[in-house]
Amino acid sequence: MFPPLQDLYRLAPEIVLCAFGMLIMLIDPFVPAGRRRSMGWLAFAGTLAALASLRWAAMNTGSAYSGLLRMDTFSLFVHGIVISVAALAILGSFDYLDREGIQRGEYYALILFATAGMGILAGATELLTAFIGLEMSSISTYILAGFRRNVQKSNEASLKYFLLGSFATAFFLYGIALTYGATRSTRFDVISQAIATHGTGTLLILGLGLIFVGLGFKVVAAPFQIYTPDVYEGAPTPVTAILACGPKAAAFALMLRIFYSAFGGASHIWFWAIWVSAVLTMCIGNFAALVQTNVKRLLAYSSIAHAGYILVAFVAASQIGVAAVLFYLAAYAAMTLGAFLIVAHVGGTGEQRLAIADYAGLGAEHPWVAASFALFLFSLLGLPATAGFLAKFYAFQAALDQRIVWLVVIAAINSVIGAYYYLKVVVAMYFHEPNKQWPATPMRAPMFISLLVTSAATIYLGVLPDRLMQWAIASARSLR
Repeated sequence: MFPPLQDLYRLAPEIVLCAFGMLIMLIDPFVPAGRRRSMGWLAFAGTLAALASLRWAAMNTGSAYSGLLRMDTFSLFVHGIVISVAALAILGSFDYLDREGIQRGEYYALILFATAGMGILAGATELLTAFIGLEMSSISTYILAGFRRNVQKSNEASLKYFLLGSFATAFFLYGIALTYGATRSTRFDVISQAIATHGTGTLLILGLGLIFVGLGFKVVAAPFQIYTPDVYEGAPTPVTAILACGPKAAAFALMLRIFYSAFGGASHIWFWAIWVSAVLTMCIGNFAALVQTNVKRLLAYSSIAHAGYILVAFVAASQIGVAAVLFYLAAYAAMTLGAFLIVAHVGGTGEQRLAIADYAGLGAEHPWVAASFALFLFSLLGLPATAGFLAKFYAFQAALDQRIVWLVVIAAINSVIGAYYYLKVVVAMYFHEPNKQWPATPMRAPMFISLLVTSAATIYLGVLPDRLMQWAIASARSLR
């Protein structure tokens, strides 16, 4: 028996992404090696079709498949982020894959499958459904991390990501089992009712703790961030861009649903766990980044630090806190994706130019590339008139509204510390003489478009944030 048509509309983005992914896998063996770039364009068309299908989903909001999934304003917001990240990352991958000799259709199919899994995470209203989305996303990204099969670091990154990811998944599953044992359900609404009726017993607290461990791995929150620098450094740089943005946004969306919808009545329990994790995440990310000489590792630790800033808004446990988290995820996706795509372009064949010293003189040799990178770094720093400034402002304000003052003070201090390592790269680009001859690396249209969009988004969200923030507030209201 076929599911109701409305259910298909509410799952339209995932259906479109998976359909294009399977189409690519079917066609790719028959495409000549020299024309496999066309598979990338087909995947990009799939992301555009998925974005267009959000309109169908928006006109048919509600629960799908007997309440296992929900398409609401919150889910639409997160879908917009993860699908946009996939589309721009695909455009930024063309030249990189050609240069590395790994232009293959399965690369693009895996991105589409991973994005479909992220979409399920955003809309899940039941723990086992969330687990399925988590595995869809994770398995695809495990393979993508090791896509440079002849490079030892890439193989190492894939293996570490797989082993530690599987370990974190086991925690998540065990947490689901304990939660089910305590409430006799894995549905968020039933769990919430059970807490309101019977309170939180030891079994439920343990279940919540293990679920946080599993999701903390995905959002790279301390003390579960240990894998991040090695995986981000070893993975192909466009894949690193996806890992830093897409899975993090989807996992934070799932955390919001679980902690606010299912375990909202237990906020007095998880408040301090998130508080401590936020402090550790910010401090570990920023202090470790201070000593980095490799740009990819520096941005990896920066990604950890920004997860801490997002947790500051998360701790607020309010509607404006949820909106601040969503706005931060959108702003973070724009500036981080752009930064990693710049690294992919500048790195050259074999990613040989990854040291900060290699960026010396970039401002004189490639002024447009250097200006874009400086913009993304300034935004990550939180300079006014950039998306990063308002993202931090909204996050810190949400926490202050709930009188979580000391956490905001620690976050502000960490933001000042972060200025050192971001500006270190800017100084190298504009104030140091080139220490080697810069080869001619023309930027083709796909990469140019991707960087243009991310740059424009970084500026737009820093100057005219109202429209996105209003959407984020509406999304927070729909979360239940």
